Amino acid sequence: MSDMENSELKEQPRHSFRLWAEFRAFMRDRFSLEDDKASQDEVAANISKGTEFRGVNLWVLICATMVASLGLNVNSAAVIIGAMLISPIMGPIMGIGLSLGINDFELLKKSLRNYALMFVVAIVTSTAYFLVSPLSSNSSELLARTVPTTYDVLIALFGGLAGIVAQTRQDRTSTVIPGVAIATALIPPLCTAGFGLATGQIRFFFGAFYLFFINSVFIALATYAMVRFLKYEKKAFIDKVRERNVKRLMMVITLVTFIPSVVIGFHMVRVSLFEAAADKYVSQVFNFPHTRVIECN
Repeated sequence: MSDMENSELKEQPRHSFRLWAEFRAFMRDRFSLEDDKASQDEVAANISKGTEFRGVNLWVLICATMVASLGLNVNSAAVIIGAMLISPIMGPIMGIGLSLGINDFELLKKSLRNYALMFVVAIVTSTAYFLVSPLSSNSSELLARTVPTTYDVLIALFGGLAGIVAQTRQDRTSTVIPGVAIATALIPPLCTAGFGLATGQIRFFFGAFYLFFINSVFIALATYAMVRFLKYEKKAFIDKVRERNVKRLMMVITLVTFIPSVVIGFHMVRVSLFEAAADKYVSQVFNFPHTRVIECN
């Protein structure tokens, strides 16, 4: 073999390695989150501000709940979407995810306190509305919020990821956050739960609350995952004993919050697979000429 052929053989691995390195650099540049990245303090301050439910935020929540209840009552998807756009309900949920990601116990307490307040205010408002509303029929928009599916889990997870990515940017004027508010649909399940209480249909209440809980947990989980991916600095304590106690408490809260989400997700996947197999079975076995399956349970 000539020297030229030996040289070409040696150059081939080098060329392949160079192409692979260029491809990796290209992909790293395309998927980088460093552009327009806000500082950790700025992000934490902005999310912490969004967790507050007093004054304007509280009144906006009440108005959004009323609008969503009206939309559910008259079966109007457009009105419900409007309510989701003006609702400030995602603030405490993202605050929970952020606080768990950076070990901020004070932010966690603040987020949980305002999350509970938000839940109570929305339930009371929607229940009061449906108690006096002359319309009490089970509309399709109401029924759609009583049976969570696997898709609701995925929507909440990826919606939460999009939301926290948008929150970590310096420019927050994009359409991402309003889009996340629409996709994750947090306020309609609360209003449906209020409808269930007002009409004495406990099945509606628990089904809608279940959907709201799923959305909340997976949005918080997505926020936590993105915070850790961005390597935000965890809060340090001067008092080491208090730091150890807080870390233990944070770990307990994290497990209590996220372990049920895994169980819920696994259960819903099993249910979805079973329903898909049942639908396939029915379509194959009951496939007779000039017949149609109206309903199957």
